[in-house]
Parts: sequence; structure tokens; C-alpha cells
Amino acid sequence: MSRWSAEIETLDPETDYERIYQLLSTCECAWDTEKALEFALFRTYAIPSISGLLVRTGEFRRNTRKRYDDTELLLSEISENGQDSDRGQAALGRINAMHGRYRIDNADMLYVLSTFITEPVRWMARFGRRPLSPAEITACLRYYQALGRRMGITDIPGTYAEIEAFAAAHEAAHQRYADTNAEVARQTRDLLLSFYLPKGLVPLGRPLIHALCDPGLRRAMDMPDPPRALEALVLGALRLRARVLRRLPPRRRPRRITARRRASYPRGYRIEELGTFRPPPAGRR
Repeated sequence: MSRWSAEIETLDPETDYERIYQLLSTCECAWDTEKALEFALFRTYAIPSISGLLVRTGEFRRNTRKRYDDTELLLSEISENGQDSDRGQAALGRINAMHGRYRIDNADMLYVLSTFITEPVRWMARFGRRPLSPAEITACLRYYQALGRRMGITDIPGTYAEIEAFAAAHEAAHQRYADTNAEVARQTRDLLLSFYLPKGLVPLGRPLIHALCDPGLRRAMDMPDPPRALEALVLGALRLRARVLRRLPPRRRPRRITARRRASYPRGYRIEELGTFRPPPAGRR
């Protein structure tokens, strides 16, 4: 057992959920949490009302990397510093101000929030060093319930089973193909691959991303099914990595996303620079 897991076991998920979430996302399973949240956001782009809004803002077309960096940094400022910290409050205010400029359905906001809870749980069970414990799942749920309330999201389910059922029902009702889904998904997929591959090899890596998507998600994003052998190879490699991780020593130091150098902000960033705002109507300043 790592010292991070040992500390988590001493904490109450009903009251210490922020500390538990910090330990999970920066220490115990930092890389896996980051990848799972990337995939959670990617999954939401299969809902036309969500992808349509992103395309209308123009940010994914003009500034794909900055849009990715801003989203990750704003969420990480909150999780790494605390929802009530000065930096956490500044990041939350930035998120709410941006969302407040658009008419976003509460159900879509709740669906995005639900993926931040369910996808990491599924990822850890399939590909992580270990599955999350019931107490850790409860802590993640309480963390995002609190964050959702601060974002003005209503009707948040009270249990993990309920929020998982809500996400499945929302996808069944709203996940379908749209041109905007395909546009946002292609841009995001190629950006994620560019973190690991030279630009010229990105097209060769696309089937690897497709292999991580279920058939319904691929259809909603107009992504071809990968060869079955490749899909089995990708999933098998991730499971093998999980077995290897269990034999390796745990991380010694926190892995903080906010401390990482960003191509979008080579000289560092200020929270008030993150995100984007739609230009005000003519005559306003």
C-alpha cells in the first residue's frame, strides 16, 4: 500500500472528499485520472447540443490547444488548491462567467459533470493500478456534487448508481451523429495524439483512439471502427500496463497539472487569462 492510499484510508469521504480527490488525482493515480478526464470530455462531444455550442464559439477551430489547456487548467486550479481557496474561487468564477454567456441546458451541464465521475471510475477498474474503493468513489461523487452546486447545476443525483444511470439515459436519448460532433472530435483526437506523436504520424495513430471508443460513440462521431485485432491489442496493452504498475513503486511526489509548462502559455499564465469570452454586443465595452 502506498502512503497516499494509507492516508486516504484515514479520511472520511463524506467530509474529507477534497483531500481524497487531491490524493487520487495528483498522487495515487495521477496519469490515469488525467487520461480518464480527457476521455470523459471527449465523450461529451457525441451530444449534438454540446458539440454544437463549442463549434458556434469558434474556439475549437481557431485555438484547439488553448481551449484544451484552459479547460484542464481551470479544473485543476480548483482540484489542486481547493474549491474554497482563492485560486479555486477565481477559476470557478471564470468558468461560471463563461458559461453564463450562453444558454446551456441544465441536463447537458449535469451530463458533463456525470462523466467526470463515472469515466475515471471505469478507467481505473479497467486500466489503473487498482480499482477505486467504495470510499474513494463516494469521495469523487461528493467532490463533483459540491463543484456542480457551485456551478449552478441542479438536480444532481445523490448516489453513484443514480448518476451512472442518469449518464446512460442521457446518452440513450441524445447521443447521435451530428457534423459538429465529428468536427470537435477530430480536432480533439488529433490534439491528444500530437502530445505523443510527431505531426506527420498523427494520422497513423487515429485508430488507437478509435479503439478506446465504444461502437455507439464512434458512430456518433463518424469515426471508423478499428480492426478487431488492433482494438484487442490496444486494450490488452493498457491492461498489461496496469499489471506492470502494480509491481512498481508508487509515485513519490504529487504530479500537479498546474505546474506543467504549456505551449499555450510558455511564460506561465494568470487565471483571468484562461478561457474565452464571446465579444460583447456592439455599443458595449
